[in-house]
Amino acid sequence: MSAEVDALTVVNQLRDLAADPLNRRAIVEDHGCLPGLILFLDHPNPQVVYSALLAVRYLAECRANREKMKGELGMMLSLQNVMQKSASPGETKLLASEIYEIFQSAGKEEAEQAEAAAASCRRKAQFFLGSNNKRAKTVVLHIDGLDDSTRRGLCEEALLKIRGVISFTFQMAVKRCVVRIRSDLKADALGTAINSTKVMKAQQVLRTDDGGEEEGEGSSGAAAVEENTDIPDYLPEEESPSQDPDKAVTRVGSVTDGMGWLNTAANFLTRSFYW
Repeated sequence: MSAEVDALTVVNQLRDLAADPLNRRAIVEDHGCLPGLILFLDHPNPQVVYSALLAVRYLAECRANREKMKGELGMMLSLQNVMQKSASPGETKLLASEIYEIFQSAGKEEAEQAEAAAASCRRKAQFFLGSNNKRAKTVVLHIDGLDDSTRRGLCEEALLKIRGVISFTFQMAVKRCVVRIRSDLKADALGTAINSTKVMKAQQVLRTDDGGEEEGEGSSGAAAVEENTDIPDYLPEEESPSQDPDKAVTRVGSVTDGMGWLNTAANFLTRSFYW
């Protein structure tokens, strides 16, 4: 069997393997197959060139392959040579041109996706940290005397009378009230309303989410900013639970079958081109 027949046989097998989506990543990651396909693009036999182009086109359908294929030494130049060669059949030129355009647009697509992701992050940051935060803030009060549901009801009535209070929740176990208010409302107004019950006293403002620290009635100094110290450490990453190789699940079919031919093709290319 001649070297030309061997080349056509190998490139046809690579084309058939590349037609299966399950094989495309493995072919591109192989150290010999992709450079071999590039060399086949310059082969004197038009059938070998066209079959190699089909294999490259199949591999390019996997978006994850495109940047690596585009950057492979000689890929873009070989495609240009096929497109410009007068002896190339029209169908071959069209296929080479299609592949060339796919690789040319690969960088643009990634840039557009990165820009879209950055724009999305900016919009989210603006939503959480921008205009909404200028209209409202959260204040945490520590309330002496907040001991039972009756006094909680008195506190609710006092807070509901204040214009600018958006919402509030109670943490009875630690005698706290978390109040969401408009940014133009002073926290002192909350303390004054609660103190008016005569049975409870708002000692201090513990935290505001707009970055400010305010001093409430009964405070002896600067307002304290409370930090949550009860958050546990991050859990360590565990190793894969699949420790027994005999029980591992594997996919049967074209991937396993194709790897034998892939190795054969790589060995042929190694012998033929002295890699």
